[in-house]
Amino acid sequence: MKLDEYRALQAKAMSERQLQELIISLAERMGWLVYHVYDSRRSQPGFPDLVLVHPRQRRILWRELKSETGTATAEQKAWISALSLVGADVDVWRPRDWVSGRIERELRGQ
Repeated sequence: MKLDEYRALQAKAMSERQLQELIISLAERMGWLVYHVYDSRRSQPGFPDLVLVHPRQRRILWRELKSETGTATAEQKAWISALSLVGADVDVWRPRDWVSGRIERELRGQ
């Protein structure tokens, strides 16, 4: 099996919750402050899953997390669009972004 095939299988098997736990753990080890609403049922719909702030890098990231097959709701798309329009660093991260190293590179500011 080739590396890209292995990564695709690894990403497909990863849940959104597993992805979130990996990201939070890595981000905190790298000095990020991480905010996540643990029970969104009483919150505004669509707000991104993670807000990450790195004081030394002077950066803030707004990230929606999705499984490989998950789709953003209309409310999530509205938040992503609005944050993008005001110049925020906003995006969607999926398990493929974890296994490819993209998430770690973004947290490092690369």
